Order: sequence, then structure tokens, then C-alpha cells
Amino acid sequence: MNKQILEERLIDFAAQTILFSNNMEKSYAGNHLASQIIRSSSSPALNYGEAQSAESQKDFIHKMGICLKELRETFNCLKIIEKANLTKDIQTIIQLKKEANELISIFVSSIKTSKSNSEIKNR
Repeated sequence: MNKQILEERLIDFAAQTILFSNNMEKSYAGNHLASQIIRSSSSPALNYGEAQSAESQKDFIHKMGICLKELRETFNCLKIIEKANLTKDIQTIIQLKKEANELISIFVSSIKTSKSNSEIKNR
């Protein structure tokens, strides 16, 4: 997958999650998790942009790792929202969990490849 397509997917994921959060239950828990999911779902798009300007291979891997951590946090937050019945929009939560899972897989693979390439260079 090329960089532009992945960046667009991350931006779309963040935007869809923000729109989803606007329809969550308005309660202490709903507001807390809506704020949390907005932060964690938008972070990968922003950090991926930074990774593209990484100063070194190590810096790139570090920034990609941050993206991965934030995607995993978003996935878990979506599961909590679903299990706590903080939304009636089940179709969107299923779609968001699917996309988060796919993005996690992409980042795991990319980090593995980058680490492998880094090890080869350092030999």
C-alpha cells in the first residue's frame, strides 16, 4: 500500500470516528470515552505524517510504533463503548473496529519490515 493511500485511510478513520463519537450517549462515561476515542483515533494520522519526515530509521520505527499503540487503544475503546452500550449505532462500530484491525495489521507489518531492513543495513 502506498503512503498516500494509507495516509488517506488514517484521515478517513479519524473523521469517521469523530462523527461516530458525536452520536454516543451523553453521560459521564459516554463523554469520557468520546473524548478519549477522538484523541486516540486522530493520533495515528498525525503521527504518520511525522513518520514520513523521520530523521532516521530508528525515528521512523518509533513514530510508527506510536501509531500502532494509538490504533490499539482506539480498538479497545470501541470494544468498551460497544460492551457498555454507549451507542445504538452498531453498524458503524462494527465498521470502525474492522478498519482499526486492518490498520493495526498494516502497521505491524510495516514495523516488522522496517526493523528487518534496519538490521540488514547495520550488518
